[in-house]
Amino acid sequence: MTMQLKEAPNSMKSLKGRDFLTLGDYKQEEINYLLELAEQLKVKRKAGQEEATLKGKTLGMIFEKASTRTRVSFEAGIYQLGGNGIFLSTKDLQIGRGEPIADTAKVLSGYLDGIMIRTFSQETVQELAANASIPVINGLTDLYHPCQVLADLLTIKEQKGVLEGVNITYIGDGNNMANSLMIGAGLMGMNLTVCAPDGYLPMKEEIDKAKQLTAISGGKIVVESDPNEAVQDTDIVYTDVWASMGQEKEQQQRIEAFHHYQVTTELLSLAKPDVSFMHCLPAHRGEEVDAAVIDGKQSVVFQQAENRLHAQKALMSSIMK
Repeated sequence: MTMQLKEAPNSMKSLKGRDFLTLGDYKQEEINYLLELAEQLKVKRKAGQEEATLKGKTLGMIFEKASTRTRVSFEAGIYQLGGNGIFLSTKDLQIGRGEPIADTAKVLSGYLDGIMIRTFSQETVQELAANASIPVINGLTDLYHPCQVLADLLTIKEQKGVLEGVNITYIGDGNNMANSLMIGAGLMGMNLTVCAPDGYLPMKEEIDKAKQLTAISGGKIVVESDPNEAVQDTDIVYTDVWASMGQEKEQQQRIEAFHHYQVTTELLSLAKPDVSFMHCLPAHRGEEVDAAVIDGKQSVVFQQAENRLHAQKALMSSIMK
């Protein structure tokens, strides 16, 4: 029996044509709708019942940063929805030779139905969106990684059955993952503890943004320096690499700073018995996480990675329709 995708309620039809630059641009009900649609699309994918909801649509994918999961999930996703994806390296585009972002946005708007960009500066993404007449998706910047957290929310919902009230502990650098997790947790009524050494916590401005969201959702954002305290009574332990792309020169300095922040089996044992381990990948086994953890039975990192596909298909089918 073929399952029909649920029709979007009128309140959700406003997603058409919207940009996705940060999770904070969306309401809780809109994220819930995207997650519900992602669940349906995942079931249909497993049953071999793909729907060509974006037949004839083309997504341009601009990459200034290298990628595995972002490129393959978006390219496969648009294809599975009946559309086409075009890989656009900044080394090949004229923006790599100095053409203004605004000009590129206007030109691509005449050719494409949507743009996904993975780059360094959030300002680049914002300028692209401000000048494009088609939806722009933030595939990653140094400030935010909203597509990853959309997939993370889907994974947590699958693991725990709910989002509201779930306790998450993020141990590691206060980077784009920490920023987007704070927004996601604050938006969805979750309790997030961010644990990092002094000098590596998220910016106060990002913490304050997330706390403003919890005032509406009922969630909680906490900053902690002791990993042993941070994991107490948590449902999810999440980590990321200590040195992100572009920070390679700081690698040794960061290894020393984060030495006591590795997620080990001993640390995981202090959390709830049914704790799940998450990592956005790629991972450095033996640095931020012990191999026994990431390859262990409590790890859901490959479920997480797969969910990039389903969450992004829900996003594309909603804003590019």
